Amino acid sequence: MLTLALTGCGAQSPARSDGASGADTAALAAPARMFLSTLSGRERATASFRFDDPERTNWAYVPQRRAGFPLRDMNAEQRAAAFGLLGTGLSERGTKLARGVIELEGTLGELEGFPWVPRRDPRLYFFSLFVGSGETQPRGWRFEGHHLSVNVTDLGPHGQVIAPLFMGANPARVPTGPQQGYRLLAGEEDLGFELLRMLDPRQRARATIAAQTFGDIVTGNDPAVRSMAFAGLPAGEMTVDQQRRLRRLLELYAGRMADSSASRQLRRIEEAGFERLHFAWAGANQPGQPHYYRIHGPTLLVEYDNSQSGANHIHTVWRDLENDFGGDLLRKHYARQPHAH
Repeated sequence: MLTLALTGCGAQSPARSDGASGADTAALAAPARMFLSTLSGRERATASFRFDDPERTNWAYVPQRRAGFPLRDMNAEQRAAAFGLLGTGLSERGTKLARGVIELEGTLGELEGFPWVPRRDPRLYFFSLFVGSGETQPRGWRFEGHHLSVNVTDLGPHGQVIAPLFMGANPARVPTGPQQGYRLLAGEEDLGFELLRMLDPRQRARATIAAQTFGDIVTGNDPAVRSMAFAGLPAGEMTVDQQRRLRRLLELYAGRMADSSASRQLRRIEEAGFERLHFAWAGANQPGQPHYYRIHGPTLLVEYDNSQSGANHIHTVWRDLENDFGGDLLRKHYARQPHAH
């Protein structure tokens, strides 16, 4: 079983705030410093970027060339330290899901019959660290590869923002082999259908926004979520039991994050008005055929799509509409704290 590495995406010039290391290690939290301590100067330069580098928002979930330090080049100590850092942003369940995504990459290569093809290499998951030049500077890191993008911004007293947070599964259900029937994202699919089936005909008609899916999540890998009108069935028009099922679905997605981050996200949803959430559906109303749903409210957008590969290929994402990559909290941080570029 593979342990995890951590990410990047595209090639940019690394940070150079401390000379050989390529990172201001004094500004980093303990798990990040632990990871950096296992790297050579050259490896640190590969893994490190300035916090304001455009690379920080250059996230992606498709197979492509990425920047950062890959799992492929890490030794056992480095992988263990990287895994420890990942565990500061994700919950235990979230970490297991991330490992599952990586393992599925190997499974996909075997199913396609070309396990040696680089784009199906489970070692091609990358870690990138984004650093400022002083203790008051925000810090960030990213762990990323095919079907996985964990973007963490550490804002000190403001806590962490884990968004965008993307996880996918291909195959969504393993069709053959030793893992036949295995479904990494079973809960995300099953709870979505459960909520749809709880709706009466009028509610289901209100929730359905398209007869066909859109082929993928609508927002793609946009650095900032485009303006999107609310559509679908408002939570305020759901029964108590339907609202409970919607909460369970939200908690499933939020539960990928570290507990403190998940709690903050769920609290903000309630403060903004749970009744203002909208549940929208597109495509088929039964598994095995292309289907899509989203949960959209004042503070968040969750998207789920299972359209590709004969509806056996799931994409999911959590977007914080106020604080992706730090967002409003980052602006407040800069307004209140001295900082240097």
